[in-house]
Amino acid sequence: MAEDSWALAVDVQEATTPSFQFQFSKKINRIRGPLNVKEDVNANVVQNKIQNEGGEGDGDKVDLAEQSLLNKLIRHSLVKNRNQVEVQQADPSSPLFSVKTFQELRLKPELLQGVFSMGFNRPSRIQENALPLMMAEPHQNLIAQSQSGTGKTAAFSLAMLSHVNPDNTWTQCLCVAPTYELALQIGQVIEQMGKFCPNVKLAYAIRGNRMERHVKLQEQIVIGTPGTILDWCTKYKLIDPQKITMFVLDEADVMIAMQGHRDQSIRIHRLLNKDCQMLLFSATFEDSVMKFAERVIPDPNIIRLKREEETLDTIKQFYVLCREKEDKFTALCNLYGCLTIAQAMIFCHTRKMAAWLASSLIKEGHQVALLSGEMAVEQRAAVIERFKNGKEKVLVTTNVCSRGIDVEQVSLVVNFDLPVDLEGNADNETYLHRIGRTGRFGRRGFAVNMVDSINSMEIIKQIEMHFNRKITKLDTSNLEEMEKMTI
Repeated sequence: MAEDSWALAVDVQEATTPSFQFQFSKKINRIRGPLNVKEDVNANVVQNKIQNEGGEGDGDKVDLAEQSLLNKLIRHSLVKNRNQVEVQQADPSSPLFSVKTFQELRLKPELLQGVFSMGFNRPSRIQENALPLMMAEPHQNLIAQSQSGTGKTAAFSLAMLSHVNPDNTWTQCLCVAPTYELALQIGQVIEQMGKFCPNVKLAYAIRGNRMERHVKLQEQIVIGTPGTILDWCTKYKLIDPQKITMFVLDEADVMIAMQGHRDQSIRIHRLLNKDCQMLLFSATFEDSVMKFAERVIPDPNIIRLKREEETLDTIKQFYVLCREKEDKFTALCNLYGCLTIAQAMIFCHTRKMAAWLASSLIKEGHQVALLSGEMAVEQRAAVIERFKNGKEKVLVTTNVCSRGIDVEQVSLVVNFDLPVDLEGNADNETYLHRIGRTGRFGRRGFAVNMVDSINSMEIIKQIEMHFNRKITKLDTSNLEEMEKMTI
């Protein structure tokens, strides 16, 4: 089996982790490995080239697994999901159930107690539809689309905990995650939810957790990364894959971005009994994800989120003509002098530019937070948490923060550098993600784009054409004009 160096790097990362018992009350430090998954300048994954990070010419980037972990760390409650759920049944003639309370699932009392102890009072929208399918008899397979923060991890954790027979001291449920940090996050949910189920045990299949060969595990649930789970099933004979009755594949879209992990997941799947229940979760349903899902999940029920398009209706868009970064900075200061700004997010192309801008704003007396790709995920989460809590009013960031982070108080987004793809054309998706940080929850927002060249002006025109929205020229040196335009 061909493995790219990304998968090997993860294996090395895990192999060099000292063996220890996981204490979830303690902070788990992120261990870095030399990643060989490249993203373009706007954090879109492109395989197999290593890009020099942080230089003047290279954009900052983040891998999908890191972004998923970051979203888990910064969300302490379920997000308000306005998307409609669409259920496609494997057997259209069978009745379709949804639940409005956890009591309707007829859970064991100790499991229901664990659910309520975590603060889940009623099922989220994805849980309403997914839980009855996951817990149905006879077992049904499931492919589900669900973003971070929708209660997806709690849903399949609950399904696994209710599925196992505590009297059987062998592994019955396997859960595969792309990285060991994500595996630990899922494990935390399972441990919290199952804390009143003392006879249900959990093991972590990550390389730092060394086990004795050929001694079968007694833990009913195993969660880990694909390479280690595959080793535990084949090389070390710790798990009998034919006894697995529920298989969960989480973060499928992240998994298939890692060639080695995708292949390992398929190999694990081939070891399983054909009657094993299969559950697959993904934040996106792109063609590559669906092809992968259909390959590993036979006769699935499919849950999709009908995406409610991010709207630009509540966002006023402007561009400002500048010659160099100092002109951009002056324009930014003039904006602050005119607008009443609750909080602002400013996007830069490189770490070097972001660091310079943050330093310059601090000198002007602004409360500034800086976010970029060289920071550990936990550090990024701490920065975002402070910004969300209003401790800093300005967040200067590279593309590591363009997706999935909602801060209600953001009223201004500035593209200090415009988002472009690898060919130098407008990256419209990233533009939408960026300026979508403002104008949220029905509030009015402002997006200001700094234009410093003929090429930048061409990018503005491409964005206008794509979204069929005019971006108005703004003269930040004319206070009266600014006040008129921004009312």
